Amino acid sequence: MKKIIITFLLSAGLLVSCTDLEVTPTSFVTEDNYFKTQDDAIASVTAVYASLSLDPGEQSLFGRNLYFLTDMASDYAAAGVSATNPQVRALSSLTHDATSDRVQVAWRQIYAGINRANVSIDNISKVSGSEVVKTRLINESKFIRALLYFQAVRLWGAVPIVLHEPTSIQLQSLKANRAPVDEVYAQIIADLKDAESLPPTYPASDAGRATSGATKAILAKVYLTRKDWPNAVLKAREVVNGGYGYALFENFQDIFTKTKKNGKEHIFSVQFEPNQAGNGSSGSTFQATSFTGFTATEPADIISDVALFYDIYAAGDTRRDVSYAKQLPNPATGTLYTFPKPIFKKYLDLTNLATPGNVAINFPVIRYADILLSLAEAINEQGTPTPEAYELINQVRRRAFGKPITTPDAAVDLKGLTQTTFRAAIQEERKKEFVQEGQRWFDLVRWGTLVTEVKKVTAKNSVSEKNNLYPIPQSERNINPDGLPQNPGY
Repeated sequence: MKKIIITFLLSAGLLVSCTDLEVTPTSFVTEDNYFKTQDDAIASVTAVYASLSLDPGEQSLFGRNLYFLTDMASDYAAAGVSATNPQVRALSSLTHDATSDRVQVAWRQIYAGINRANVSIDNISKVSGSEVVKTRLINESKFIRALLYFQAVRLWGAVPIVLHEPTSIQLQSLKANRAPVDEVYAQIIADLKDAESLPPTYPASDAGRATSGATKAILAKVYLTRKDWPNAVLKAREVVNGGYGYALFENFQDIFTKTKKNGKEHIFSVQFEPNQAGNGSSGSTFQATSFTGFTATEPADIISDVALFYDIYAAGDTRRDVSYAKQLPNPATGTLYTFPKPIFKKYLDLTNLATPGNVAINFPVIRYADILLSLAEAINEQGTPTPEAYELINQVRRRAFGKPITTPDAAVDLKGLTQTTFRAAIQEERKKEFVQEGQRWFDLVRWGTLVTEVKKVTAKNSVSEKNNLYPIPQSERNINPDGLPQNPGY
């Protein structure tokens, strides 16, 4: 996908929040003075994609900010001594409240992206150009809107549904109330069903755009989250059997190798480039926050408990040494440096450790291994594990141990499990497979095991059932207290 830096606002911005405004807006950039040509439409959709990876002056949504909520506030990760923001440390210990700046930023970023998508959806049909291209661009915007609402409804539960750009500068018209969870999911599914008509592939110059396969994959995850097992199976099978060319990389490391971006396992990834937008904090900051150099200084993002995570991998499981690094070669000395505690490694650019802010590794929103395990889970939840379900999980396990992926291997293959023990096996594989990929908190919540698992980490014993949702940011409630009632416990 072409990297075009959008330096103007397509609209007034976030419909729900005006918390950062100190002046009253007097005008909008509207379809009357912007949307004229197909190039305008393409630029607007580029801005929709950019909402995932760029937020100048702030860590971007998928560049790290969502990680605070989906990994650091789970059992996986914790705040290291280099994490100086007290709000980050509160999320790590699960003592955060409705004033958390990281929760507020995530809300703002998600709704800013939704609003950009709304602007494109509302206006692209009016421009001159190919109807085929315009329809595709609208459906790409619907895909991103659905993806962002999928994040929002899982994080906060009932959230405002905003589907159009603002038509007034009056504060009252900018307010939006929480909608029931079922209505939010109905909108997500409706957008994704429209987006299923997207192309299955794009030319290399447009790599990274949403495809029909990516749409079906997100739909499968939506149905899995809703415990709609038949539809989860249906959509996941369409991804597996749809002729898209998806497959597991033979080498687990290839998923996070910058020269293998948008490869056969990457169904949809947020695209990152070195020094994106000329401001490292606008793009991906995972490398800089996972690696502080060849010193004993603890980075900002650390493993929460070595025994619970690093030590659980069986001998020969390659995922451990891709997900974590106990040692790294120091190019300055030519020797191996041993860290006091394993550090996160997936997003480290091992060819460029000297300038860690320049990480160019994409963030995998959904990859083929996720669909294989999701399909196996949904099949099992309908009764007992079938031969198909075993083959799906065993392909992931074979790759993990460096075995031929489609060849049965008695040394690593699972067999003879009950529905309960197969469920536990799926949960264990996901725990090992998706370290620092924004999956863990969502998994624990949908399994109903968040409190049980997080309490195993001593520093996180403040966890309680309220943590199955995040608080509605207090700054939002100050604007609309009646329409945005707080979640229980906050």
